[in-house]
Amino acid sequence: MSRDHKPTDEDECERIVQAGGFVADGRVNGSLALSRAIGDFEYKRNNVPDDLPPESYCVTANPEVEAFNYDQDKDEFIIIGSGMAERYHQRFWKMVPMPESVRFESQTEALCGFNVAGPKSRELLQRLTNTSLATGDFPFMRSKRIELAGVDCLALRVSFTGDLGWELHCKTEDQLRLYEALLDCAKEFGAGPVGARALMSLRVEKGYGSWSREYSPEYWPQEVGLDGLIKLDKEFWNKQAYLAIKDKTPRERLSIIEIISPDNADATGGEPIFDKSGAGVGRVTSGTYGYGVNKSLALCYLKNVTAGDSLDVMILGKPHHAVVLPEAPFDPKGEKLRA
Repeated sequence: MSRDHKPTDEDECERIVQAGGFVADGRVNGSLALSRAIGDFEYKRNNVPDDLPPESYCVTANPEVEAFNYDQDKDEFIIIGSGMAERYHQRFWKMVPMPESVRFESQTEALCGFNVAGPKSRELLQRLTNTSLATGDFPFMRSKRIELAGVDCLALRVSFTGDLGWELHCKTEDQLRLYEALLDCAKEFGAGPVGARALMSLRVEKGYGSWSREYSPEYWPQEVGLDGLIKLDKEFWNKQAYLAIKDKTPRERLSIIEIISPDNADATGGEPIFDKSGAGVGRVTSGTYGYGVNKSLALCYLKNVTAGDSLDVMILGKPHHAVVLPEAPFDPKGEKLRA
């Protein structure tokens, strides 16, 4: 791999002049914008002695080669985001200057994804691959290219359910074959597809937010609990805008509450929340019954409250007693995710 060389580089300019050439307007002899190139140009030698070695020519094809070892598992990167938020992602990708050899290309139509999650997800998937899925070989928040039921996949050890699980991304044309293999293997475990309401229940138990409900560009990182993911020792787009607000007190915070009421009604989203004095303190963003923890739960944005405070949530026009929880009730330490 060779770096780009410009005639205005100090070492390049020195070689050009010693070979009888000159640099004008950032070009060799006022003509060529590259100081190293392959081609039979008239001015490559500039009437210098015949014994001048090729690497000393005014314009030389001699590269500066930098060798490195490529490890696909460590050196390959893919960015995966919410399909619903793709237009938001593209706005930022297109703001970043890129070399002509690099292009942004959406893979939303080219790739399909599945999520296999649950306490037996490792055992199920291990039946379909020779790649070890043990934690020592495939830790949480890591990815690998594996073959699963004969289908090439990008496997990520993450799960939106909050339990042990993997995301599997394959080519669109392989989607049906992989799906049928997963369904067939799942029969032995009593497993199968789940719907959006089931996923809602699972993610809320874990306290996971969802794009457009809990997450949007309108919220500050410290309001949604994501400020710990920001690495200030790195440069990133709009860093100064973040630094301008990072020390500000959150206007409200993403919280989780348990609704305790004899009326047997769950919040769904959009319900107003009041403290016991009747003052408005927030709103529900997602609500459901958590069957894994046997609680009626809601994610919400709250202000001027702390864990343990009693609140009222207006569900179906009636106040329902609720309590602010200190943490998500399902696997709050993430032990199942990392098991």
